[in-house]
Amino acid sequence: MKVHAVFFDLFETLITEFENGVRKAPRSNYFVGQLGVDTKLFEQEWRKRQEHRMNGTFPDFPSVLRDIMSTLGHEVAEEIIDNIHNERIVSKSVPFNRIEPTILDMLGQLRSAGIKLCLISNCAPEEVSSWETSGLAPYFDDVIFSYAVNTAKPEPGIYKLACERIGVSPADSLFIGDGGSNELAGASISGLQAYQATWFLSEERAGKWTEFPKLRNPSQLIALISK
Repeated sequence: MKVHAVFFDLFETLITEFENGVRKAPRSNYFVGQLGVDTKLFEQEWRKRQEHRMNGTFPDFPSVLRDIMSTLGHEVAEEIIDNIHNERIVSKSVPFNRIEPTILDMLGQLRSAGIKLCLISNCAPEEVSSWETSGLAPYFDDVIFSYAVNTAKPEPGIYKLACERIGVSPADSLFIGDGGSNELAGASISGLQAYQATWFLSEERAGKWTEFPKLRNPSQLIALISK
């Protein structure tokens, strides 16, 4: 298989937020107590803003909190919002602290084979503030963060943009991701060959996407490309 580029998802593909089935760091609702609002109401409003968080409509995490508080008719001090923002940045940095050696080995082999690497991640700014200092960053030719380009997976535009930015054809490229946000279907529709990375997934979650071939461990991607 002649492959010129591999596009990777980030969360639950190159890094994982879980260890032994438990989150490594708290979710957003962990901080709700500081806001003085009902957790369930906050979570409902948080979910409603998912798309706009990912596509950059909200420029940052504090703006999301302010909008939710306004909707709920609850005032909160800026100091509290700043504190929660800082705590979330720390929380979201945890999965970057240790990159699995098998992941780094896979990326190194791909680079050595002359294959271009590009990240396509649905994310908000605070979720990837540790990217640049992580062990992953040096391997990548380009990075597409959804909030920065105002579009998110599975919209075809984000895959097209990624291909254009590193100068490759979708037909000569692979997309590797765990499957969240219908990213595999989006990649396939956009002309890329999509594979599900299941190495961080439970069997139940891995089985949710049956129409795409699965990679059980990073070395299988190397074997696939070497054929």
